[in-house]
Amino acid sequence: MISYQYEKQYRADPATTFSLFTDLRTADQRVSGIKKLEVLTDGPIRKGTRFRETRVMFNREATEEMEIADFQPGRSYTVVCDSCGARWTSRFEFHPDSAGTRVSLDLRCEAISFFAKLMSPLAGLFAKSVKKCIEQDMEDLRKAIESQRTGAH
Repeated sequence: MISYQYEKQYRADPATTFSLFTDLRTADQRVSGIKKLEVLTDGPIRKGTRFRETRVMFNREATEEMEIADFQPGRSYTVVCDSCGARWTSRFEFHPDSAGTRVSLDLRCEAISFFAKLMSPLAGLFAKSVKKCIEQDMEDLRKAIESQRTGAH
């Protein structure tokens, strides 16, 4: 099992920060690691929203279908994805503080299939790339929030 926790400060209130994080329809314009993101569910982003995200991982394009499993506006949301015999769960929480918002991410990956369980000793190699990707995504979102605040584009 891969488990990773990460926190980052954002200089905006929780509602603004949450709104930017969950604006899936324009995520590929703000997050450099996302090559394409297609929302598959009509209507506003909410619990049950499904989307397809394409990234480059290990020098290859990878497309995964994900779903928002929990959605608490302004407070938290959880994304799940079943891929390569494993279940990925990413929970984002938005905490107000004196500087704006502290976003915490709890990422877990659990092997489900026999093959994924067999390969789990190699998960550490994969985890390093996942951590780097997450940290870059969170930094890209920080830059997007700051550019909104200053009016820069």
